[in-house]
Amino acid sequence: MIKAVILFAIGLVALIKGGDWFVDGAVGIARRFHLPELLIGATVVSIGTTLPEVMVSATSAVTGHGEIAYGNAIGSIICNTALIAAITLVAKPGPVDRKTLKIPVAFFFVSAILYAGNAYFVQYFHRWFGFLMLAIFLTYMVVNVVSMKKQPAAGISSGDSSAVKAEGAALAEAAEPGAAEEAEKEEPLWLDLVKLVAGAALIAVGADLLVDNGTLIAAALGVPESVIALTFVALGTSLPELVTASTSLVKGHGSLSLGNVIGANVFNLVLVSGVSVAISPFALPETAQFLGRNASLVLEIPVMFAVMLILTVPALIRQKLSRVQGILLLAIYAAFCVIQFTL
Repeated sequence: MIKAVILFAIGLVALIKGGDWFVDGAVGIARRFHLPELLIGATVVSIGTTLPEVMVSATSAVTGHGEIAYGNAIGSIICNTALIAAITLVAKPGPVDRKTLKIPVAFFFVSAILYAGNAYFVQYFHRWFGFLMLAIFLTYMVVNVVSMKKQPAAGISSGDSSAVKAEGAALAEAAEPGAAEEAEKEEPLWLDLVKLVAGAALIAVGADLLVDNGTLIAAALGVPESVIALTFVALGTSLPELVTASTSLVKGHGSLSLGNVIGANVFNLVLVSGVSVAISPFALPETAQFLGRNASLVLEIPVMFAVMLILTVPALIRQKLSRVQGILLLAIYAAFCVIQFTL
């Protein structure tokens, strides 16, 4: 038990540092190529922070624990939206670029409808469905790349870019008079790439340590496997998104945080689920009942849709997010966790 706690702490430290490096690298690349932070967050950052979910779900499917692969994907979406995005909204709500939000939101709901339809009517995740999800993932990436090429001038807004430069210049000036000019210079591309890769590696290792040892700790306390998958494992593999979101807020990059959360949700459906199902198909889990029916169908999938609608619809209509949304999402997440532990 002591060993598990120590490894859990090491994983947390690795996640924090990895998130710091990953955000630095992603923002550096976004500034270099004049790309929207929201778009970078929805692609590059999301892939890195979704790696833990991919590894956990694939391993679970291969070892015959389809309920963990399923619960991890759905639970991570709920956690990303109702906990991580909610925390960023409560801490610092702000404006949103509707144009760069449309693509990830559209892909999420199309994928979610297909996923839910398969769960309700087929109730088995066949290998062909996994390949379908992976095809949607590839399409999503291509559409984002094309969108980036079509909008080279729609890079990070001058306000965001100036804020980043001003922050660096102020720190340099405080450290050494006359050093402000140095802060204006971009770091070399190779250094940004190294930060991106090293950060992703630390995130993956840290999340793996957290999930493995956290699951051991939870199991020792007598928590059922289905509940672990939807809450503890989902939270553990979503910690990269939480760390990245928090780091982005501290560094003043709120759009990167939102883009990462929505992009990660898309990847949880099409990449995480796609990989696990393609490797080892499994039936819809029936480990818990809610209101006399399979909890997956009457609780988890509906909550997934509800929290994403609460997050994205106001953003698309009003082009801004509010603190009220964050509070509502946090309340839903708290209720969801309480219900899971009472099933």
